[in-house]
Amino acid sequence: MNRDRTERAGLAAVVFAVLFAQVLLYPGVPALVDSLGGSGPLDAGRAFLAAEFAGFVLFAGAWGAVSDRAGRRGPFVALGAFGGAAGYLVMAVVPALSFAGVLVVRFVQGAFTIGAFSLAIAALMDLDSGGGRNMGAAGIAIGLGTGLGAPVGGQLYRLGPRVPLVVAAGLLAVVGVAALRLGERADADGGMDGNLLAAVRVLCDRPALAVPFAFGFADRFTAGFFALVGVTFLQARFGLDPAATGLLLGAFFLPFALLQYPLGVLSDRVGRVGPVAAGSFAYGLVIVGVAFAPTVPVAAVVMAFVGAFGALCAPATLALVQDLAAADQRGTATGGFNVVGSVGFLADVVGGSLLAERVGYTTAFLVAGGAELLLAVALLPALFRLDTDRVATFAGGSEGD
Repeated sequence: MNRDRTERAGLAAVVFAVLFAQVLLYPGVPALVDSLGGSGPLDAGRAFLAAEFAGFVLFAGAWGAVSDRAGRRGPFVALGAFGGAAGYLVMAVVPALSFAGVLVVRFVQGAFTIGAFSLAIAALMDLDSGGGRNMGAAGIAIGLGTGLGAPVGGQLYRLGPRVPLVVAAGLLAVVGVAALRLGERADADGGMDGNLLAAVRVLCDRPALAVPFAFGFADRFTAGFFALVGVTFLQARFGLDPAATGLLLGAFFLPFALLQYPLGVLSDRVGRVGPVAAGSFAYGLVIVGVAFAPTVPVAAVVMAFVGAFGALCAPATLALVQDLAAADQRGTATGGFNVVGSVGFLADVVGGSLLAERVGYTTAFLVAGGAELLLAVALLPALFRLDTDRVATFAGGSEGD
């Protein structure tokens, strides 16, 4: 399975690069939006992050459906990466752009970037080896991209508030060139429409996908919380600058990255139910604990546990999407998963920041963590009712790879 291993590594590198570029911006969002003409760290930061994820929501399903219909991933991954690179570059170098114009460019950049990200994951699903192994590779790429992007981005802000935008643009341009050489394993079905409704259609075809979709929503809901509310909380609570904030975010993202692959393989051996349910419950619990950390070292330890429990549930949730989707609808199913995940991120960027402004950070943390915890409890019966033939252990698929 040397070919699978090589392709898995290449696709994981694409996922890493896209997430790394995205998260470079997070540690200094308040400073960045100020340099782009926005006012108010929560107000302008909320609009800046929401614009990108609005693009994600509206176009993730379309990218997946078009790719499934064409039976190809590589050219669309390249197009998404090049479009995202152009968006980052325009925001970085056009001095006369108003903040309203920045938000429009940010939306377009998000619409392109989600294509590169979602279809690289769909291409991983196309590989023949175990689903948990492939989604573990995606997970470690996601985790490393976010884990390294936060501390590196924090350091880049020392060079100037728009420097992370320039670096993100260059990195996505490299991804675009590399994606043109991707191998193809997708199956064309010729019957899916290239629009957002395709994601809803695949959910209607396979209602069981609602379970991983719901967990994906909750997981990205908490990610949106840390991207804005978590950053402003840590800076306000402990007096951190963007560089120090990036390092503290790394305490969450690095365990999240390093544990994804082995825990993804674990879900191939023991099934998906345990990792998804236990990981989500514990993940929500420790998120609440961050709000009560009295010092930076304690916060770092708690955030490391957040990352570890997130790594337990994330690859198993993605593998459920692969298990349950038809082979010729994986791109659309992955797009649908990213649509609901992006809605979750968007909901907490907007709702979490408003909640923090009006009732305080502690309540906002309780809502974010409590939502994940309650979902794990509420969906446990649905997890057990899934088609066990489709989500059983994949021991045979992992041999010799």
